[in-house]
Amino acid sequence: MTRHAVVAGGGTGGHVLLALAVARALAARGHDPATIELVGSERGQEADLLAGETFPVTLLPGRGIARRMDAASLRANAGAAVGLVAATARAVGLLRRDRPRVVVSVGGYAAFPADLAAVALGVPLVLVNIDAVPGLVHRLLGRFAAASAVSFPGTALPRAVVTGTAVREEVVAAADRTPEAVAGARGALGLPPERPTVGVVGGSLGAGRLNTAAGDLARRWADRGDRSLYHVTGRRNWEGRPADPAGALCYRAMPFEARIPLLYQAADVLVCRAGAVTVAELAVAGVPAVLVPLPGAPGDHQTANARVLVDAGAGVLLPDDRCDGERLAAVLDELLADPARLRAMSAAARALGRPDAADRVAEVVDRSAR
Repeated sequence: MTRHAVVAGGGTGGHVLLALAVARALAARGHDPATIELVGSERGQEADLLAGETFPVTLLPGRGIARRMDAASLRANAGAAVGLVAATARAVGLLRRDRPRVVVSVGGYAAFPADLAAVALGVPLVLVNIDAVPGLVHRLLGRFAAASAVSFPGTALPRAVVTGTAVREEVVAAADRTPEAVAGARGALGLPPERPTVGVVGGSLGAGRLNTAAGDLARRWADRGDRSLYHVTGRRNWEGRPADPAGALCYRAMPFEARIPLLYQAADVLVCRAGAVTVAELAVAGVPAVLVPLPGAPGDHQTANARVLVDAGAGVLLPDDRCDGERLAAVLDELLADPARLRAMSAAARALGRPDAADRVAEVVDRSAR
């Protein structure tokens, strides 16, 4: 079957969810889901996050490049290069077979093979760039793109169109923060509807620093019968998770949470990293946040992402090296003691959100299709 679009990218949960949001927006514009193919990585979160979707999915071999020069990293990069060649060969075969009208790159190492194949075969390429600082794949291939759908004005990519970051419709629905909707979300997550709730999420794989801080926070709040703490550890950190604290605190720990929009709706405050998709979803859903940027992220893009919310009054920036239970408790105690400030933060976040961004991106894609 001839495809309308191949949407390529993945390897991280954020990239996969972005690809899914773009694919759904294209389907909403009238394209048959069978003509929209998602291309990602065998090593990423795609198999879990795309389970049950109606779009055809192809997973390619390969992995990201380590940006270090030690012997182990050099050996890993040699293997990654071999995987890239194999994945690119498969992507060329895929595009020759399916003859898509356009290839959409949402970034990440899983996008590179399909992007290269599009350039080699003359298929229009649209970049969907969500970080304030473009990633390596998009910096390398930007000059070949028919258009670049970007989240922030001034993003250094050719033929840029500011669309905002595409998010799923479930995230748009999570902007309903009426008392009834919040109580319903808390009940669905097994939390007491009346208790102020803090969520801690380190991404689909987890974040050791956030998990350690959350464990200490749970111990410090063990006697708080007026609060709930919902802690998503990530699968790779689940076995080493902190013991459940004994006490009045309602503490829930999960290795993975597919219903993140419910947590957005349930939480008074979310503690999280500052990936671009996360920041965009927080804005659309109107969730006050304590943002702990990933140290060492390329171009320090997570700090730049976090600054967008912080400068608008929608978030608090907590550097990774200062994120421990004591500091986190102090920040959260201050926020939870000031409901008026939380309401103002929520409103500031929503003012930044672009709930129609997915359709704007899909419009750019359709205009660029051959």
